[in-house]
Amino acid sequence: MLGSNCTQATEFSLVGFTENPATQVTLFLLFLLTYLVTILGNLGMITLIRASPLLHSPMYYFLGNLAFVNLCTSTMITPRMLFGVFLGKKRMAYAGCLAQVFTSALFLVTECFLLAVMAYDRYVAICQPLLYPLVMSPERCSQLVTWSYLLGLTNGMGQTIGMSSLFFCGSSTINLFFCDISLLILLSTSDTTLSLAILRTASSLLGVPSILVVLASYVAIIPTILSISSAEGKHKAFSTCASHLTIVSIFYGALIFMYLVPRSDTSRGGEKWVAVLYTVVTPMLNPWIYSLRNQEVKEAWRRL
Repeated sequence: MLGSNCTQATEFSLVGFTENPATQVTLFLLFLLTYLVTILGNLGMITLIRASPLLHSPMYYFLGNLAFVNLCTSTMITPRMLFGVFLGKKRMAYAGCLAQVFTSALFLVTECFLLAVMAYDRYVAICQPLLYPLVMSPERCSQLVTWSYLLGLTNGMGQTIGMSSLFFCGSSTINLFFCDISLLILLSTSDTTLSLAILRTASSLLGVPSILVVLASYVAIIPTILSISSAEGKHKAFSTCASHLTIVSIFYGALIFMYLVPRSDTSRGGEKWVAVLYTVVTPMLNPWIYSLRNQEVKEAWRRL
């Protein structure tokens, strides 16, 4: 119940990683370098896919959209973290926090479904190669990507509605470097039933199915790859799938910890570093993992 002297918070305070000045400088430079590499890698990947005819296929169409989502995710979070948490401007207005909840919820769920679509694409290419041109037609690919964005938009709107119904007493401190809806629910002094219902429903109906699609795809893919007689074909298939599995493991592992594992006092200390994995690390790794391990991308760079 709200106290009579409690007023709605108009801003939030974001907690940094450390109070040690030397460590702060080191982390600032590290995250700044990571952000610059993220921008360079994802913009380069988008440009290369659009410019090279070698990469005009469903797999790279999905990868180009993944690079765009990674670019948006990183840009919405990392610059604010650099200039806020590390440079002393830790306070964020309520409206800014609301916008960050919307954008992060939108792009995280969109990335979940893009990764699931990419796993399904690999399944059809490896397990059903004769049906691939029909199943993964340009129209079908556009529909899959459009639905990924629409589901992300639905999640963003739902989480924003959930936050707008919350009441925060005075100046609230968020033990993270961006506004995350799961932590905001814990900070609220009002009834959180609606917000919790939206968060749990979104996690169950949007997060879990995308994970199951990835798992089911690779359960079928791995035996098929092992049955390939050609060593070159087996190596190519494994190389492509290994890149995708690396990103999927890091990204989904971090999201499961943040949104599906019950909160405990012992787990809260590591939340900010887990959040770094899916907001900072994977957007940086995506373009480089797919380019360094992919001969078609390397050849496209050489020709370009």
